[in-house]
Amino acid sequence: MLKIETLSAKDQATYLQKKEIADFLFVHLEKYGDPHRYIMKCLDYALDQAVDKGGFVVMVRENGNIVGVVVLNKTGMSGYIPENILVYIAVDASHRGKGIGKKLMQTAIELANGDIALHVEPDNPAKGLYESLGFTNKYLEMRLKK
Repeated sequence: MLKIETLSAKDQATYLQKKEIADFLFVHLEKYGDPHRYIMKCLDYALDQAVDKGGFVVMVRENGNIVGVVVLNKTGMSGYIPENILVYIAVDASHRGKGIGKKLMQTAIELANGDIALHVEPDNPAKGLYESLGFTNKYLEMRLKK
């Protein structure tokens, strides 16, 4: 049976809770992932109690094991940049195609205060899910790496 759990700053997540989530994301983000230390940094930001930080994590568990995760961070830039950015979403490969990603996204959308931005690679199969939930591509993102 699938169970949805949420974590936010008010839950005072432990290092071990964050590590479990980061370990899952590190494996299941596959080619769209980041180094483990960056995932931990994102979780520290999302689950921090500081006024200028925040966000939340939504997890789906089956038999106590994580099978899907989404992480949203608050941007603190309401009005000119969306209030939230979806940083990570992953579903265990053995559970894909069962609606878990959609349930994670729907829950995150319901919990988020304000608009949500996300970045998705053009070849990422999740792009269709985002579009079906109302996400649009208004801008071409450009980055300068220094």
